[in-house]
Amino acid sequence: MSVSPSVVITDLTFTWPDGRPVFDGLDASFTPGRTGLVGTNGAGKSTLLQLITGRLAPSRGSIRVTGTTGYVPQQTATRGADTVAAGLGIDTVRAALARVENGSTDPDDFTVIGVDWDIEERTLALLDAAGLGDSIGSAGDLDRPLDTLSGGESTLLALVGQLIRRPSVLLLDEPTNNLDGRARAALARTLDAFTGTVIVASHDPDLLDRMDEIAEIRSVRESPGRIRSFGGNWTHYRAVLDAEQDAARASVRTAEQDVRKQQRDLVEARTTVARRRRMGDKASREKRVPKIVANNLKSSAQVSAGKYRLGHEQRVDEAKARAEEANERVRDDTEIVVDLPDTAVHSTRLVAETGDTALDLDGRYPGRSVNLTIVGPERIALMGDNGIGKTTLLRALTSSVPSAYLPQSLDVFDDTESVVENVRRVAPDTPITDIRIRLARFLFRGRRADAVVSTLSGGERVRAALAMLLLSDPAPQLLILDEPTNNLDVASKEHLSSALLSYRGALVVVSHDESFLDRVGITRRVELTADGARSWNT
Repeated sequence: MSVSPSVVITDLTFTWPDGRPVFDGLDASFTPGRTGLVGTNGAGKSTLLQLITGRLAPSRGSIRVTGTTGYVPQQTATRGADTVAAGLGIDTVRAALARVENGSTDPDDFTVIGVDWDIEERTLALLDAAGLGDSIGSAGDLDRPLDTLSGGESTLLALVGQLIRRPSVLLLDEPTNNLDGRARAALARTLDAFTGTVIVASHDPDLLDRMDEIAEIRSVRESPGRIRSFGGNWTHYRAVLDAEQDAARASVRTAEQDVRKQQRDLVEARTTVARRRRMGDKASREKRVPKIVANNLKSSAQVSAGKYRLGHEQRVDEAKARAEEANERVRDDTEIVVDLPDTAVHSTRLVAETGDTALDLDGRYPGRSVNLTIVGPERIALMGDNGIGKTTLLRALTSSVPSAYLPQSLDVFDDTESVVENVRRVAPDTPITDIRIRLARFLFRGRRADAVVSTLSGGERVRAALAMLLLSDPAPQLLILDEPTNNLDVASKEHLSSALLSYRGALVVVSHDESFLDRVGITRRVELTADGARSWNT
């Protein structure tokens, strides 16, 4: 029995005010269950979610949603709220309940309460299911200042705020950004328990593997995006794509071979035509045939030669068109491969030692200190729950030794300058031609190297920042990265990991993305705890 879709998109067209088209005549539908919405940065995932919620209006077409929607954006919409209850949107109901309990008979209070007489109990149960029970476990905790929550806790709080409203359709935009492992597990459990329609825009393979279906938004040759659905989870989606890409690359090889063959045939055809023309001219000069006959033969030969040549030229053009069409089916999976010999570190060299760094975090962990020692080209994953002090320890590490530090904010650029100009600023003695050659290895080729940083996508900004750090003079022998994969699409993550595999110095990275940590070859894990830290080799 077929299931009626909860979201139906018909002939959807949307263009930004600057004239940039995002969708043109898009048709799609989403049924109850969990759908992962994937695509490269800038493909239109966030835009589509906002169109479904009604926050954006289409230029043409329609979106029909059965029931109500709940929406958790990347930047959680709790700004302006001063308490947890206000952030959840239940403060007015709680206030009305308090007045009724104190004897109020005002009809407006009963209207505000509606059916939510158990709002506090239901909210606390949802908070506990979302993994927030330890920090918000009682009615009194609902009055806790909102700014005391970590980024991950704020995301989960925003999710609970939507679930309180009992939506039929739940939309989430990159929900695992800033979530630690425990919070990710709580998010997964919460989504598993939701019985309506879930649409999750994400680049997180672990989360996407829990989906029932993958919907991919993809643009080809600057054309507006189209949606293609894949039954099954992320692993199934990747298997289908890999098989298709193998076939596409084989088609490209066949098409390119045909182009070369048709070009050889065209050269031979031109040679044959020229030879016949020379033979005809020679016969005419030697007067082997009457002049009028020679002229007729020459004219006929020219017509035949023209048709012969045009036929071969047409076959070359057709072969090139087939090759171009085949190339369009091949996705850009180029890896960053750079040679960075100056970053090499001897295996016994003491690269960095923080000493006993105090990490009491304004009294939350009184007396706690951590000493992080790095020897040789170690690759260390710094782990721990959100708010445990990872970023604080990274800052202590950067102040103790010369290093290259890539913060979450990526604020290492002058956004008004080009990629080339930013790299030249940190490597002033390197010839500009050498900078361009090296930037090409970071996939900034030709005019892309001259792009102003403020115009780059999220993935391009990470590549540019990494190029700026690794190509600086002197070259860094300790590289520190704080949540580098946040907001990156899959291709950009692969670009980042391939660049880090070329790096030969010591590496310290904070990330909750286990697949990324596996790809960059982590050799040791250091986990911050309430008492200090524990370390083990991998």
